[in-house]
Amino acid sequence: MTPPDEGRALLAAASVEPAGPGRFAAVLSPHYTIMGHPHGGYLQCVIASAALAGASAEGSTHQHVTAVTTNFVNSPSAGPAELRVAVRRVGRGVSFLSVTLEQNGLVATESLVTLGTLKEDSRVRYHGASAPVMPDLEHSRTLAGGDEVGIRNVLELRLDPAVTGWIDGQLSSQGEVRGWIRLDDGEASWSPWSLLFATDAFPPATLLLGSSGWVPTLQLTSYVRRVPSSEWLRGFQRAVVIADGLVDERSELFDDSGQLVASSTQLAMVRLPGGN
Repeated sequence: MTPPDEGRALLAAASVEPAGPGRFAAVLSPHYTIMGHPHGGYLQCVIASAALAGASAEGSTHQHVTAVTTNFVNSPSAGPAELRVAVRRVGRGVSFLSVTLEQNGLVATESLVTLGTLKEDSRVRYHGASAPVMPDLEHSRTLAGGDEVGIRNVLELRLDPAVTGWIDGQLSSQGEVRGWIRLDDGEASWSPWSLLFATDAFPPATLLLGSSGWVPTLQLTSYVRRVPSSEWLRGFQRAVVIADGLVDERSELFDDSGQLVASSTQLAMVRLPGGN
């Protein structure tokens, strides 16, 4: 694991502080950015931090965010932001909230959040998802970090070589990225909370089809279903439909037990050669 470095740890970078009734302050980290803008999965961790704190203040004992749907209304920047939390219901098994993240007087994101408590020894009654078949870690291709994709400096990504032709300019007819992923922020392994970051951490599947790196998310929904049992997760991100300049993608993540720990769907804008 990379040694700790001030500001890189996700837990601190996505933390919030009380700023009044139903209000929380955050400082969006420059370490968790894509092309200079805060990453969508990272923002969902910030939103989750505010939701858990806001619900706790209203008497909720739920420990985990199990679902988040976020509309990305305006693109925020690294720096101070404010979150407004409205608790809709605190129930026995589940709590519901809405969270708005604002910056410079503008709404950046609006989210609906569901809270619950996941059990480490939960009994799985049905499991219809399958972890992707791919090479082991030693035979996978490491995806390096960089200035434009800042999150790769806090993640370790190793992709199935069969889906990395786009890196060398070789395109595919299949829009699917699959590989291994590990949180490498110098401090922690995956938790139910940080899985919200992981659900949006794979490269866009449209890159295999020739899209540019510009794939801004319009809406992201993430589900957390299990406490992860391993440091490395394997999974995929798959383009489902591309039409009219939009793509919807599906991502699934599995731990070393083969169980689905989290999944997501998102709608994003996309640019492809020859127009959309």
